[in-house]
Amino acid sequence: MSSIYEFIDQYINYLIVEKGLANTTIDAYSSDLKKFIAFLQSCKIDLITESDTTVILKYLILLRNEGLSTRSRARHLVTLRGFFKFLIQEKVLKKDPTRIVDLPKTGIKLPDVLSIEEIIMILNVPDTSKPRGIRDAAMIELLYAAGLRVSELINVKIQDINLEVGFVRTFGKGSKERMVPIGNHAREKINDYVTHARFILLKNYVSQFMFVARAGKPMTRQGFWKLLKKYAMQAGIDKKITPHSFRHSFASHLLEGGADLRAVQMMLGHVDISTTQIYTHVARDHLKKLHEQFHPRG
Repeated sequence: MSSIYEFIDQYINYLIVEKGLANTTIDAYSSDLKKFIAFLQSCKIDLITESDTTVILKYLILLRNEGLSTRSRARHLVTLRGFFKFLIQEKVLKKDPTRIVDLPKTGIKLPDVLSIEEIIMILNVPDTSKPRGIRDAAMIELLYAAGLRVSELINVKIQDINLEVGFVRTFGKGSKERMVPIGNHAREKINDYVTHARFILLKNYVSQFMFVARAGKPMTRQGFWKLLKKYAMQAGIDKKITPHSFRHSFASHLLEGGADLRAVQMMLGHVDISTTQIYTHVARDHLKKLHEQFHPRG
């Protein structure tokens, strides 16, 4: 099986160097491929060239019998498609055994979206008479204003925000840089934080990060999630809320307001527009409700 391991090592190196994928994505691909190798070993298949369509189908059936969800099985197949496409590109194989295998039907999982009123309710909760409250208000405002991932938010550095022109620079998956406008509300909250709270929270420490916690270090993802959960409860919102709910809401509210899908794609940092298109279903639901509410024949 050493040759198969070598091909996988080459493929993972290709994903890191050529594709620039994030570490979490690389880890997921590696885990999927290791499971596939274990399956090949159990079938006494020693050469990657022996992996035909029948083998792929048997593998997917095994995953289903092990209780993996439809979405997880689809992800495994996507991993294999990428691997075999690479082997064809490297002229190791002539045919792709996954080409005629359909993705398991996962259906459309609509993201959790907060209403504009719910967003405002949460934004109004932090106690802005205290430094931590000023910081939290600025973080939540920026999270929603720019549609950031929580990892992007906590790693924003001082030089990444230009309050004069109203833009934040962030680095998304695969360290891909993008510039996103932040709007007047976020500019005001961040300026208030920088002017009145940040130096108090630093306590003589020096930090390159905009939003600081203890000893000038950035807040952890879990720490920010707990804060957000607390503020949602205080706002009286029963929905299951995560930092990603604000990113979903950012995209959905833009589309509901008539924003161009390509523009939303750029602001979210999605490589493939099909990833962004899921939000159009949320926007369509909103339009349908408006039609039912206001059209005389709705």
